[in-house]
Amino acid sequence: MTLRRSLIAATILAIQCDISGALAQSATSGSTAPSAASAHRHVSKAKKKVRPSAQQVSPATRAHFVNRPAPAAVVAPVAAPVYHAPPDSGEAVIVTGTHAFNRHARDSTAPITVISAATLTRTGQVNLADALTRMDPSITQEAMGADAGALTSSIRMRGLNPNEVLVLVDGKRRHTTANIYADQGPQQGSTPVDLNMLPANAIDHIEILRDGAAAMYGSDAIAGVVNIITKKTAHGLNLSGQTGANAYNGDGWQYQTNLDGGFGFGDDGYVHIAGQVMHADHMVPPGAHDLRSVPGNVDYTPGVNFPSNSNMIMSTPEETRENLLIDFGKTLTEGVQGYGQITYAHRHSEAYENYRTPTKAPALYPYGFSPLETIDENDFAATLGLKGDNFLGFDWDVSTTYGQDDDDIGNKNTANPNLYTKTGFSPTTVMAEQYSLAQWTNNADFRRRLKIANVVPVTVAFGAEHRLEQYQIWPGNPPSYELGGAQGYAGLMPQNAGKWGRDIWAGYLDGDFHPLPHWDLDFAGRFEHYTDFGDTENGKVSTRYDFTHRIAIRGTISNGFRAPTLPEEHFSALNVSPTGATGLLSTTGAAGRSVGALPLKPERSTSAEAGLVLEPVDGWHVSVDVYQINIRDRIFGSGTVGGNPALDAIDLTGATLPAGINNSDVFVNYFANVGSTRTQGLDIMSDYLLRLGEYGNVDLSMGINLNRTTVSHINTLANGMPSLNAQTASYLANGSPRSKIILQAHWTVGQWDVNVRQTRYGETKLLQSYEDQAGSLAYSNTQWLQFTNTPAWLTDLEVGYRVDRHWHVAIGANNIFNVRPRRLPLVVNYLGANQYDQNSSGIPFTGGFYYGRINANF
Repeated sequence: MTLRRSLIAATILAIQCDISGALAQSATSGSTAPSAASAHRHVSKAKKKVRPSAQQVSPATRAHFVNRPAPAAVVAPVAAPVYHAPPDSGEAVIVTGTHAFNRHARDSTAPITVISAATLTRTGQVNLADALTRMDPSITQEAMGADAGALTSSIRMRGLNPNEVLVLVDGKRRHTTANIYADQGPQQGSTPVDLNMLPANAIDHIEILRDGAAAMYGSDAIAGVVNIITKKTAHGLNLSGQTGANAYNGDGWQYQTNLDGGFGFGDDGYVHIAGQVMHADHMVPPGAHDLRSVPGNVDYTPGVNFPSNSNMIMSTPEETRENLLIDFGKTLTEGVQGYGQITYAHRHSEAYENYRTPTKAPALYPYGFSPLETIDENDFAATLGLKGDNFLGFDWDVSTTYGQDDDDIGNKNTANPNLYTKTGFSPTTVMAEQYSLAQWTNNADFRRRLKIANVVPVTVAFGAEHRLEQYQIWPGNPPSYELGGAQGYAGLMPQNAGKWGRDIWAGYLDGDFHPLPHWDLDFAGRFEHYTDFGDTENGKVSTRYDFTHRIAIRGTISNGFRAPTLPEEHFSALNVSPTGATGLLSTTGAAGRSVGALPLKPERSTSAEAGLVLEPVDGWHVSVDVYQINIRDRIFGSGTVGGNPALDAIDLTGATLPAGINNSDVFVNYFANVGSTRTQGLDIMSDYLLRLGEYGNVDLSMGINLNRTTVSHINTLANGMPSLNAQTASYLANGSPRSKIILQAHWTVGQWDVNVRQTRYGETKLLQSYEDQAGSLAYSNTQWLQFTNTPAWLTDLEVGYRVDRHWHVAIGANNIFNVRPRRLPLVVNYLGANQYDQNSSGIPFTGGFYYGRINANF
């Protein structure tokens, strides 16, 4: 613990030195740390020499306001084995949350973080979603997805669900996964954009907008927007490889190899290609102890013996993934450029389900078996567009984007015991279901600078969008669902299958005004029509005033919406555990209606944000933003229904429960507009580059998010019952930590660089179901145990060395002290093998991870 305390003390001391050093030196400096905090520079810009960027090359390039690279210096390799001060990411020109020309991150009217590719690399994470979680305090991830939810990555922002975060790639809406999170928990119903299906080495930088932006981008932009800007250079070759493992366990080995580079053609054509291959083994934390192996236990079967550590349900999936991204573009004629992008990714992943004892299928598995739920996923997208800088005086951009995600969900190392008893045969590998979700988006955007009465500068932007969404489900093969289905995950029946689609038409208008030199005022409005539920109108007003170049205030008020997804409207399934079953019913089917389901309406939100932006001394940037997000008619899993009504509803689906199921452990629910929530919070961001002369430079940054969600109203279902019970309400309110703090110091001296990061996760507090060891309370649908995951600090450390201008090596450790969350009490630990709260999005249960990396740039 001495080393840990020393690292914490060193980080705190570094921040103190940051402040005192800034006051003493008043030195002008930049920072690559992700931050939206800075003074608005209307006054000082005239006196400041602005660093040229790759975006400022021609009027035609500036016209492409949603598909351009960041300054080339952000990701350029060091040219010699000596330290060079990094460019200031706060001075990067942003394209997210604004239609203004050449707006810098520090000038934004809303909180925006810019994260460079180099910063993402230093997290030591091989998955993009994990890297973002390490860098932004408002972003979290659930500890472990259940069933098929474990096979797809997702992020949460400001405590809201993944469906309420919009993801763009070069300003274009990214399609979502087809794999719905079907199990109960904070993320039930989510079909998020899977960030890990994009190659991280293709990224130039990422812009994170922490504000409601439905008036600009449409559905889903309630919590915020993640805009991934890709590389578009016509030169260079970059290679890297990383490998590591969970050293405290001796498992969870991972490796990742990356290659990207560009070449030119013609006078100004470019092609940039990035490829990535990643593999991760299962990581099983210690401490699983299946109570069915203990003689005298309530679940013990006399004469059936097996090792107590056989159950590996609490684990990370094994995964192999290949990603590819190709960017290209060229001037076609004077003032007109063509551009495009192609992405493709394939994933095969396998997640453990609960161990089945030797009594389940003794002829096939005399020693018992652990079913594996599998996914074979193909994800692809293509964009083609034209842009120009003079259509009746307007910059313009027209594009078409098609994206699709196809998932084959299966079971291996499984059996259908009832089918074996009846026929003497059962396959051990089955196809459980197939999903496909496609999105075709067409955009036309126009923008122009004007002056009202030749006095007030204004940027006018308007545009239109058409989107076609299609969702399809295919059933599994018969052994996956007949006679109770396969163990681990029962397949979907023909009754669950179908094909659904809808069209969305949208138009928007945005005006960015400067009534005074130091006052920015932005109005945005958007109209959308959905063919399945009707119209929405959304507006946004943002403003910022700079009192001096060191002090500014900003604020936003907006309303927004999130349309129910096609999977939320139409998906249904039955999941069978060793002792019970849970059914997720379609909102449009007879089974769902029998227990109170109603057609879904869109969520409606109202957001307000106010902030203070400071630069107390040159180079020390601070921003403080408070926010409130009210959402009504939130779409979420309804309160569960058990007993005979649940059994009757499952009968209406045509499903049959397997033998040996405890009827008191059978529940159903469905998606509903469950009620209203209020999310309140505070973001604090700060950064400073501390110059130490011959001892190098220390890039210091701090990010804090304080967040609280409360359920302010609970709707009533068609059967007169409340749509939420205490447990499902706690999923909405308490699944994310109340606070998250990230302190980071990146020290560079000579050829060496050292990165230290301290992350503190606040508490999460969820209601846990009483399980098999709880006596009369077992499987209760009215009584739950409140479990608190207490706060904890995690320490990450990376040490790197630049061998020469081409080669760089690094070794590092994430969570170097192997901190894990609290273990669940036995009465809420299902079978004794689910030792952590998998629904919490706070402290990960994976423990310490150690790695090494080699980078080469040519």
